Amino acid sequence: MVVPNYNYARTLELCLTSLAAQTLQPFEVIVSDDASTDGSVAVAERFDCRVLRAERNEGVSAARNRGAAAARGDILFFLDSDQALSPDSLENAVRLLRTDPGLGCVHGIIAAEPLVDDGPVEWYRTLHAHHWRLRGVGPTPTAYFAAAAVPRQVFEDVGPFDTALRDSEDVEYSERLSAAYDIRLTDLIVAAHDEEHRLGRMLREQFRRAQYLLPFAAKHRRRPGALRANSGLGVATACLTVATLPAAVLHPALAVVPVAAALVFAAADPSLIGFVRRKRGLGFVPLFVGLHLLVNVQIGLGAATGWIRSRIDRGFGAAGGAPHTPSVAERSGTSAA
Repeated sequence: MVVPNYNYARTLELCLTSLAAQTLQPFEVIVSDDASTDGSVAVAERFDCRVLRAERNEGVSAARNRGAAAARGDILFFLDSDQALSPDSLENAVRLLRTDPGLGCVHGIIAAEPLVDDGPVEWYRTLHAHHWRLRGVGPTPTAYFAAAAVPRQVFEDVGPFDTALRDSEDVEYSERLSAAYDIRLTDLIVAAHDEEHRLGRMLREQFRRAQYLLPFAAKHRRRPGALRANSGLGVATACLTVATLPAAVLHPALAVVPVAAALVFAAADPSLIGFVRRKRGLGFVPLFVGLHLLVNVQIGLGAATGWIRSRIDRGFGAAGGAPHTPSVAERSGTSAA
């Protein structure tokens, strides 16, 4: 087990406790700490695990690479430190990889309940994350490494994570991995996640990540079976709703435009709304739809900003968004695992 961590002392104990409760005990647990300043190392040292301490913060890709390089097992299971695995997740992952030699990665879904209940924004994030991942279960060219298992030989063949990336590193790695191996998203691996619960921070984070969508991740999203958290229709109608509100205020007759756009947005994913109603009740649905609209607006704004940045700076998005091919030196460094 490789657990990259940066300032997640709040959830690291829950994460490591879930590993101790696995039906198949991990061969080893490595916490790859990326220069935390919040006491994370002290939390990790209370558990039966190895702690790797970085001298400076380099990002999750570097932390995962360090953990993989130190690992001795023949399967690498990457688990983010703000997640806790269901008890049979590791056993299921190992079984799936053992029974299918062509399978290069299995990764899991987010639980329908948050790891730590911090209110409605967190419930929105958790329910949405659970729903779109569950809907994508099966073969896919997309791998998310928040809770994912990879045979060590596959990791050595594909090469390490691109340390130049602090966003879209999963997409870049998926492109390399899916070129030679199968990838499967499975509901047999389930991780409860501590999502962001503050509205402002959630929206800023969504905007920041969305900047890499068009210059970097859009091509991957168009591949058959690629995982998508949000639809183009949802983003377009959300942005249209907000963009036409000022005109509707000045000219009430024009209110039909944002109202119609909002209705299309709300109806764009009926299975999602039905799922939210079943899990949290009808009263939560309007709040969920409102938060979802704000998130989709941020995606639209972030994507447009990222596209403009990519036109101005050809190096934006990790070498212009081109997949990174690891050098021989990089491969040999990771192969020490």
